[in-house]
Amino acid sequence: MKYNLKYIGIYLFLIGSLYSCGIVKYIPENERLYTGATLTIESDTLIKNESGLKTELESVIRPEPNSTFLGMHLGLYYYYKTQKEKPGFINRWLYKKFGEKPVYQSDVETYTIEDLLLNRLENRGFFYSSASSAFEETDKKASVKYKVKVPEPYRMASYQLDSLPASIEGNMQQIVSESPFREDMRFDLGNMKLERNRIDRELKKKGYYNFNNNFLIFEADTNRYDNRRFDLFLKLKNEVPDKSLIPYKISKINIYPNYEVSDSTKVESTRYNEKNFIQNEEFFKPKYLDPFIVIKEGQYYNPEDSRNTARRLSTIGSYKYVNIQYKEIDTAASDGLGHLEADIFLSPLNKRALRAELQLVTKSNNFAGPALELTMSNRNLFGGGEIFNISPKIGYEKQLGGDKSAGNSSLELGLTNELIFPRVLFPIKINTNFFKYSIPKTKISLSFDYLDRTDLYTLLSGTTFFGYSWDANRFVTHEINPISINYTQLLKTTPEFEEILDNDPFLRRSFEQQFIAGLTYAFTYNEMVDSRKKHQFYFNFTFDMAGNTIGLFGKDQGPDNPQTVLGLEYAQYAKADVDLHYHLNLGKEQVLAARLFGGYGLAYGNSEVIPFVKQYYSGGPYSVRAFNIRSLGPGTYNSEIDGTSSDYFDKTGNIRLEANIEYRFPIVSFLKGAIFADAGNIWNSVENPTYNGKDKFTSDFIHELGMGAGVGLRVDIQSFVIRFDLAAPFHNPSLPKGERYKFDLDATVLNFAIGYPF
Repeated sequence: MKYNLKYIGIYLFLIGSLYSCGIVKYIPENERLYTGATLTIESDTLIKNESGLKTELESVIRPEPNSTFLGMHLGLYYYYKTQKEKPGFINRWLYKKFGEKPVYQSDVETYTIEDLLLNRLENRGFFYSSASSAFEETDKKASVKYKVKVPEPYRMASYQLDSLPASIEGNMQQIVSESPFREDMRFDLGNMKLERNRIDRELKKKGYYNFNNNFLIFEADTNRYDNRRFDLFLKLKNEVPDKSLIPYKISKINIYPNYEVSDSTKVESTRYNEKNFIQNEEFFKPKYLDPFIVIKEGQYYNPEDSRNTARRLSTIGSYKYVNIQYKEIDTAASDGLGHLEADIFLSPLNKRALRAELQLVTKSNNFAGPALELTMSNRNLFGGGEIFNISPKIGYEKQLGGDKSAGNSSLELGLTNELIFPRVLFPIKINTNFFKYSIPKTKISLSFDYLDRTDLYTLLSGTTFFGYSWDANRFVTHEINPISINYTQLLKTTPEFEEILDNDPFLRRSFEQQFIAGLTYAFTYNEMVDSRKKHQFYFNFTFDMAGNTIGLFGKDQGPDNPQTVLGLEYAQYAKADVDLHYHLNLGKEQVLAARLFGGYGLAYGNSEVIPFVKQYYSGGPYSVRAFNIRSLGPGTYNSEIDGTSSDYFDKTGNIRLEANIEYRFPIVSFLKGAIFADAGNIWNSVENPTYNGKDKFTSDFIHELGMGAGVGLRVDIQSFVIRFDLAAPFHNPSLPKGERYKFDLDATVLNFAIGYPF
């Protein structure tokens, strides 16, 4: 293996040498190819954060040399090839995609770069520095060595305000007293710009509507010192407009709940809670719209109130545009105050909408077929921003293949009704000021599903929930459903299905639990909304508990029988999931993404096993991609070898662990690529006799993980992602020990999905 690597290195070196020779012969006479620059900093004193200073100085060095790959100037090579009389289609295409024009020694202006280096050093307080440069030349190549000599920097002795008009002086004194500037701070022009912006923001919050950070100027005075120290003075520039130096109050608020740009007809105004709601017909009831508006009459102007109001209004779901404008009134007020009139223009979405979604479903048990779902929406049902969605669905699947089960079909009919109120519905009035960032939404849902699987069973199910969701801030979301009810009933079973249930008592018990009543809670912390962050974290915790409250009304059916409510056996369990994502943004659309998932469900009291619909599965495009969906595990179970369970049903368990890592990179335009590896499995905490004990979670779980790796191709068009992931297993826990580690290309799985996996 060592010899192979050696030969590969020699081979790459020879290729690079040949390319370099091929490049050199194209370089014109009296020219040298520019290969880059180095920078050296010399100083008599210790420089704090010298690496940061060097990075900033290096950022001004121009031009950038031609890029290389393994020592080869491929982009430059394609450029020279296109300069031929007949370059050919391939060379033209390669140059268009990857080519670069050459950068020669004559393109480098060292004197200009030296001036830029000195300018950056002075901006950082290193006055009276010096810079020099020298070329290092070979026959056809040249590089530059820059050197800067840096003296001790100037440091601040004091920071104080110059005299200011009375209308602004008090507020300025308070803001400056909260400055991060401290004695002995190094002179830094960038920090002064940040300080001006900070002062401007704080003044705006205090009502100074017309103030601008460009009105402020810093002056450094070194006359009192001879040891590289200075006094820093903050003052106003000359001829600053008077109206910029007085605070403004909101004197009038006009709200247009049904605004159309083209509509200039006169409309009626309704006064509610010191606001004017202007609409001909009552499109949106003022009492429901008012809590979303945090701008108040008589308060000082504050841009944060405008942003909060705009954000809260946009979350209602009834408006496509929110536009807040201010008009000055009586700007020459003698009381030292200005007055503003706020106009809030709300442009509604179409009240009614229809959306159709056609799906093609494929499953690991060879079932495939189409599904059609329609969603009809009313975005302002009762005049308070209520959204009502009704979604009928029909799906048909047929089992393909050559085994005895081929030809089985499945018909699914569904109807989902959802009503969303953009406010809290609760018996006791809740002060909406508690929810400063956003007002919670109340969600009510009722759905029915009918599933007919030929030669097996017919299942009827119904689900309803009542709950709340809200954003605590930009990153944190809460969702709680204090009422969550699910009812399932087997309407018809066949002898074949009864035989399956007889062979798998756990499966039978999961179907006998007809009634699930409890609560669910989800907490989400999501930094992915901030694409500028280099390190992004996502954390989701969900908790699901059922059977405790309703168990208070349970009717005893005997010592060995579960209790019932209204004649229905109810489920009792607790389940918790933790999902953690991490993204490292490497720049140039490159991302290293990782994920960890852990979930555990505990059946207790009235239940011996968690209901089938609440159990975990592993495998598929959002899980371990080298295994088909719902086909991995539980544990080391292998249906082909053990042959004790029907493949008709998905493999499930009450414990799930998964880990994923993925490197994402751009290919060209909207086409992206990925290299990934996944690991995971499911287990049961209580052994299921059907699986011969191979499903039980033990301390050896780390050796029972299904592992796979692969490559991905993604079409990413403005955040709409179509994903193709090709993966193969390299550790299959269902195989005997000693045979599990094998990169099995014959078992490759192609995953098709919408959106990124995590």
